[in-house]
Amino acid sequence: MVRLPGRPVTRPPRSFGYPRAPHSQPAADRGTGGSRPGVLRAAVTGRSVAGQVFVLQVVIVLLLVVSAVVAQVLQVRHDSDTEASNRSLAVAETFANAPGTAAALRSPDPTAVLQPRAEAARKATGVDFIVVMNTDGIRYTHPRADRIGKKFVGTIAPAVAGGTVTEHVNGTIGALVQVVVPVKDSGGQVVGLVAAGITTAHVGGAADQQLPLLLAAAAAALALATAGTALVSRRLLRQTHGLGPYEMTRMYEHHDAVLHAVREGVLIVGGDGRLLLANDEAHRLLGLPADAERRHVLELGLDDETAGLLASGRVATDEVHLVKDRLLAINQRPTDLRGGPPGSVTTLRDSTELRALSGRAEVARERLNMLYEAGVGIGTSLDVTRTAEELAELAVPRFADFATVDLFDAVLGGEEPRPGTALRRAACAGVREESPLYPLGERIRFVTTSPQARALTTGQSVVVPRLRDEPGWRAQDLERTDQVLAFGIHSMITVPLRAGSLVLGVANFWRAEKPQPFDAEELALAEELVARAAVSIDNARRYTREHSMAVTLQRSLLPRSLPEQGALDIAYRYLPAQAGVGGDWFDVLPLSGARVALVVGDVVGHGLHAAATMGRLRTAVHNFSSLDLPPDELLSLLDELVGRLDQDEAPAAGASVVTGATCLYAIYDPVSRLCTMARAGHPPPALVRPDGGVEFLDVPAGPPLGLGGLPFETAELELPQDSRLVLYTDGLVEDRERDIDEGLGLLRDALLRTPGASPEDTCRTVLDRLPARPSDDVALIVARTRVLGDDRVAQWQVPSDPAAVSQVRASVTRRLSDWGLDELAFTTELILSELVTNAIRYGRGPIGVRLLRDRTLICEVSDRSTTSPHLRYAASTDEGGRGLFLVAQLAERWGTRYTPHGKVIWAEQPLP
Repeated sequence: MVRLPGRPVTRPPRSFGYPRAPHSQPAADRGTGGSRPGVLRAAVTGRSVAGQVFVLQVVIVLLLVVSAVVAQVLQVRHDSDTEASNRSLAVAETFANAPGTAAALRSPDPTAVLQPRAEAARKATGVDFIVVMNTDGIRYTHPRADRIGKKFVGTIAPAVAGGTVTEHVNGTIGALVQVVVPVKDSGGQVVGLVAAGITTAHVGGAADQQLPLLLAAAAAALALATAGTALVSRRLLRQTHGLGPYEMTRMYEHHDAVLHAVREGVLIVGGDGRLLLANDEAHRLLGLPADAERRHVLELGLDDETAGLLASGRVATDEVHLVKDRLLAINQRPTDLRGGPPGSVTTLRDSTELRALSGRAEVARERLNMLYEAGVGIGTSLDVTRTAEELAELAVPRFADFATVDLFDAVLGGEEPRPGTALRRAACAGVREESPLYPLGERIRFVTTSPQARALTTGQSVVVPRLRDEPGWRAQDLERTDQVLAFGIHSMITVPLRAGSLVLGVANFWRAEKPQPFDAEELALAEELVARAAVSIDNARRYTREHSMAVTLQRSLLPRSLPEQGALDIAYRYLPAQAGVGGDWFDVLPLSGARVALVVGDVVGHGLHAAATMGRLRTAVHNFSSLDLPPDELLSLLDELVGRLDQDEAPAAGASVVTGATCLYAIYDPVSRLCTMARAGHPPPALVRPDGGVEFLDVPAGPPLGLGGLPFETAELELPQDSRLVLYTDGLVEDRERDIDEGLGLLRDALLRTPGASPEDTCRTVLDRLPARPSDDVALIVARTRVLGDDRVAQWQVPSDPAAVSQVRASVTRRLSDWGLDELAFTTELILSELVTNAIRYGRGPIGVRLLRDRTLICEVSDRSTTSPHLRYAASTDEGGRGLFLVAQLAERWGTRYTPHGKVIWAEQPLP
């Protein structure tokens, strides 16, 4: 039993966290007559009060028995020593004073006289030895004959002086007491010494016989004491539940401290419905009176529902009861489940504050989750509009019912915002599809009194708890604001989108479904969300600006329109990369003789440098193509140029090099239908034949431009009319998700689906399988071949004779007349006369003349000489040197191209 200060005596309940002792006895085994082997074992351990009492009693009995035995032994030893001393002294003095002893000592042979007498006296008295010696200690007698004549072991000086010596020694026969007395003659002079001794073992025999009896009595007393102690300990063990004094004290202290310190109310109600115990928290939560203990729970002033629950004693788990102004979660369990006393124990937990804190914690967790999702979900693309949409979609419906983002038009175009201009609604999201808010894409100019205008001007957020009471907002558009209010939107937050010192626009959050208005905490969350979105929008704006600049540069460097030519029907496409423009380019270059050159190239990398490098290469190709060089020679010159560019740019710190550029150069002749091409590290071209068959042409693959050291090879093949030649860059057939072999297979399949299609249709079909924003630039040219028929071509062989010039002029005149080009007959005769005359005079035969009627009239004169004529400005006194000058004046263009067998001088005249 424990008594709490100021409270009735109660039994500590066993439901406060204290475990039952391992040796405690269940209620079913605690009868008065019951016994159990574990009881004695638990008592002997000494951990419990009963065990400690048992051990204490046994120790006391043992101490008494041991003390008695020790006292008895000590007494026996003391008596033995006294008896041994007295007997030895009496024997020694009797023998020393016996008649004839002194005389025998003076006889010639004392041993012969005294030895028999000493042995007889020893045996008669029961001592262990009687030794007679002279004053020097030399023995005359001894029980062992071999010791006679040897020096006595012991102290003899006091005896020689006339005294008596008694001492305890360990001799050869054991521990003994010996006494040495002097032998005096009639005159009182010491003439010898007599020593007698006896061992203590011979004296203590009686004590040894008494010791077993004493031990038996002690054992009997110990057994009786143990049995009595066991009975007492068993009873005490049941009363203390196997707890020791320290444990009982600690349990009481902990019970009292825990009971009144926990933030849960604890009530113990007896089986009769009376309150046995209530801690301080229970008093506070229920408002119990100070004398509540020992009173019936129905008399404590509680509400009927709560009082009925406490009085019933039924099991209850987290039942919520409204007690006054508190929501209490009540748990109740009976105390007699395991044989305990009847009654119940009840715990009370105040869930009012807990629920409020839980609600606030949930709101905080949701806001942190929103901020995390804003960090990973806003700014996933470098697109201004998409980033604004991500902000609006994140806010609805978790934070607001509607969200809109308004940006300056300049921001949408990648430029810096211009304050004072109108904004455009870039994003809109809501819990309902239709709303009276400004629609997506609407240009809005906010009035100065509106919250949005104030946010743009001051750079500070504005929260409007009640839109109905905000005249500045309603002044924006009275009709529309009335519709917004009628729609149910009642509160708003507007936050400026700030990126550094720039204000990009405003984000607006509207509330309609949720009845509570926006507050200051929600304003802070809105500002945090918008701040993260503003950084992403500004990054997208900067990227848009740079991308637009690069695209503009690249567009300016790419062909704006295709030149006029009659050899090929051409369509093209160019798609910039998603991550930025690159160095892909293409070109169509009309050449002499109605021929056309097609070129496609790719500079590795993206950005302004790649675009600028592409422009330099394209310009170089233009210049080299004007020389009418074969494809392999042109690529060799281009390779040498790229190598020089790399060397020039290498010293600059961080300068990018051009190495990695690829190129494909093809020349098509509509007269011979021959196509000559060479490539430098570029994907092979595809050919779609008139019957729909598709093949990739086997053009020798040269190294990329700029590596140098390796020659380029050409491939020449004859193309049927209406064949489609497909040139492209690697962005069409290769990306991160597939290799080039797979891309070539897809391209082949796409081309097979376009039999007989026009170049435009072919481009459309091929690009339809690409993503909207490819990962790399794509340049595509589809050219359908045409043929310049025999009816538009005329050619003659001219002998190396000046007289043949007139014949050529006549033949040309007739052919021009057949073509209906009589107006060009005079100028054509002059041009051919000069060119043929020069070939006859300075060239080598055979000499040929060819006339082509294409979009222009082309005159060509060929010979086997490799010497090219050059234009001269003749003086007034010169007789010659004016022929080429006349040709240059009469022709629109003229020039020279070299062939494997010589050269061709040509001149073009526009058709009338």
